[in-house]
Amino acid sequence: MSTLAARLGYADDTKLVILSCDDLGSCHAANVGVYEAIRHGVATCTSLMVPAPWARHAAALYEPTDDVGVHLTLNAEHEHYRWGPLTHAPSLLSGDGGFPRGIDDLWEHADPDEVYRELKAQIERAIVWGIDITHLAPHLTAITLRPEFFDIYLELAVEFTVPMRIPSTVSEAQAGFPFRRLATEAGVLFPDHFNHDWRAGSRERVTRSLHDLPAGVTELHVQPAIDTPEVHALTPLANEWIDDHSFVTASAPLPQLIESAGAVLIGYRELRDAQRQGA
Repeated sequence: MSTLAARLGYADDTKLVILSCDDLGSCHAANVGVYEAIRHGVATCTSLMVPAPWARHAAALYEPTDDVGVHLTLNAEHEHYRWGPLTHAPSLLSGDGGFPRGIDDLWEHADPDEVYRELKAQIERAIVWGIDITHLAPHLTAITLRPEFFDIYLELAVEFTVPMRIPSTVSEAQAGFPFRRLATEAGVLFPDHFNHDWRAGSRERVTRSLHDLPAGVTELHVQPAIDTPEVHALTPLANEWIDDHSFVTASAPLPQLIESAGAVLIGYRELRDAQRQGA
């Protein structure tokens, strides 16, 4: 079986890096920060939280050269900042309006049929807004590690013929079902390596990953936002998001770290094109 690197036109031992930005559409500071990161920094792609309050603004700023996927969203984790489903989905609502804050609450109450309709609506809304979607990436890994929700995730990746983000730092034994094998058998591509460490602040994690970069496709995620009163009011993690923006847009040290690692930067569009060629 060909390696993913080979399917993308590279030698098997090539070190390929997708540097992705999460949470486009979550707030104005994220929209500005993310687009600066992918247009003027070293980030290569992003994913849009379609139900979030600033998603329409993010779509309005979109350019066809931008590599943008859908950040499939079923949670609204912030204490005072809420958003909810696009569809009529009572099982996806928390008691105080909007999506549940926590994943456990979601898993306990979410009806799979409502999950499917909601996530498909999010993808279709992005397409209607003019976005040539390149991949799917779940917000907070909410639909990745439960089989009844992973089936929906995989079904949508097959339906729209796009690659998906799944972790490599969780084994199939730990998850309790063969999620990576199921994706492979369905013909869906995904990065070889992805650490789904969601702690805010990416500088140390990305630096460490580049020092120990393996062959194949590695996705490294950041969450850039510019420094505004809005983002500080939204979250106590604002300084970490702002540092992510500085890290991926500055002329040093990240470009030098990428060069020292011998890495080639790519986006999800390359994976999508290879998946569609294979289909």
